Formats: sequence, C-alpha cells, structure tokens
Amino acid sequence: MRRMTLYFEEEGETVLPIPCEELARKVAEEALDYTGCPYEAQVNLLLTTNLQIQEMNEEFRGIDRPTDVLSFPMAEYEHPGDFGCLKEQEDCFDPESGELLLGDIVISKDKVISQAEEFGHSLKREYAFLIAHSMLHLTGYDHMEEKERLDMEAKQREILNRLNILR
Repeated sequence: MRRMTLYFEEEGETVLPIPCEELARKVAEEALDYTGCPYEAQVNLLLTTNLQIQEMNEEFRGIDRPTDVLSFPMAEYEHPGDFGCLKEQEDCFDPESGELLLGDIVISKDKVISQAEEFGHSLKREYAFLIAHSMLHLTGYDHMEEKERLDMEAKQREILNRLNILR
C-alpha cells in the first residue's frame, strides 16, 4: 500500500460506531492501488449531517435535497484513471509534499445509517462503499452514462472485495 495523507474532519451529533478514519484510509489506499495511481496522494474527508450536505448539494449542484456523498476532484483527467495527463497539471500537486491533490469527499453520516438499513448491510459496508465510490470520482470516473455506471459499479465491488468488505 502507498502512503496517503487523509485530512479527516467530522461534524454533527451523530457518531458512526465504526473506525471511520482508519476505514476511510484503508479503502482510499486500496482504491488508489486498484486504479494504478503512481503518486502519493492527499484527500480531504468531511463526515457531516443531512442538513449540511443538503446545503452543499444545493450550492454546488443545484439539487435541494440531502445526498449520501459529494466528490470534488481537484484534477481533470482526459480518461478515467489516466494519471499520465496530470504531469502537465502542476497545480494538482502539493508544492511542499509533492502529493497528488485528489480532492474532497463529503459524506452524510445520516445517509450511511439509513442506506445501510435500506440495503440490508452493515454500516461498515455502506461507509466503505461511499469512500470507494468517491475515490473513483476523484480519479476521473463517472456514472452519467449506463456503460460508465456499470464500469464504476464493477470497480467499486472489486475494491471492496479486495478488502473482504462484503454485502
């Protein structure tokens, strides 16, 4: 596993009874290994409430409802997971550490709880899924078209399978 800096922040009263920071780091590092990221990387993660993520969803996406996860990639990829194009984008590397600045992840703790219940799996599985999903977004993947959605779902499953985090 590669070295990765994770800046972890949590707000709100709800506490997830899982090792959130440790699990996020583990899944994020696995996603970077899976996608073949050749760089040490940096990610910001904020765990928040439905109310806060709804405000962010409205501000950044124009959608006035809570969502489970928001991803804010720092780099632009010509093709998903193609890290070669980043060499020309000097502003996507931390000038002090040299780490690739992947971007920000915001997760609603309330959604982790409700979706784990809705989908019939553990909080750990739901939280890990959202980290894997967002890490793929931060490395250029998207799910706007059906083919992209299926590709992303397969990658998310494989990342979690590699960590033995199953439904």
